[in-house]
Amino acid sequence: MDNSDSDKYLTFSIYSEGVYKEKGSRFLAFAFPVESENEVKEHIKELKKKLYDARHHVYAFRLGADLKTFRCSDDGEPSNSSGPPVLGQIQSFGLTNVLIVVARYFGGTKLGVPGLINAYRSAAADAIANNSIVEKFEQDVFTIEFGYAVMNDVMKVMKDDNPEQTKQQFDNSCSMQLSIRKRDCQQLRQKLMAIDGMSIK
Repeated sequence: MDNSDSDKYLTFSIYSEGVYKEKGSRFLAFAFPVESENEVKEHIKELKKKLYDARHHVYAFRLGADLKTFRCSDDGEPSNSSGPPVLGQIQSFGLTNVLIVVARYFGGTKLGVPGLINAYRSAAADAIANNSIVEKFEQDVFTIEFGYAVMNDVMKVMKDDNPEQTKQQFDNSCSMQLSIRKRDCQQLRQKLMAIDGMSIK
């Protein structure tokens, strides 16, 4: 990957579910696009509350275009029998900014470590198959504040660089929250800072 695309990544476009059954045990997989570890924690918390009667809530996630932030949990299953196979599916598809949780309902028959590895991997793979994978770019998000007198200058920069305007407020002064591809952020900031009375937060 060349530097111009170092902020590009593959992720889920939507939430999806998957399932795998083996010897009475049911493995229900839930796949989420996520942006932060806080989001990861919230989804896991919600699922544990919703599926309170599941025996295990195994999960794996990866964050960031550099693919360096990842974690997985066996949640009481034998070591490396469940979390790593789920993470392995995320890695084999080259995904990031994703979370997969697999809840197990025990069916009374032990599967052994090879059986667990296959079951958790298969449930995660089914959730991925039921999703769609999209290409995205890491974004920088920041807020600008300025006076009405320079509105035309600001709008010219908006038209030229085309950042996404995620929030805007026009009161005594004007403020906008902007989101732009990380690679293009520095250039946009420089143009905006050249405008009189511009504040960037």
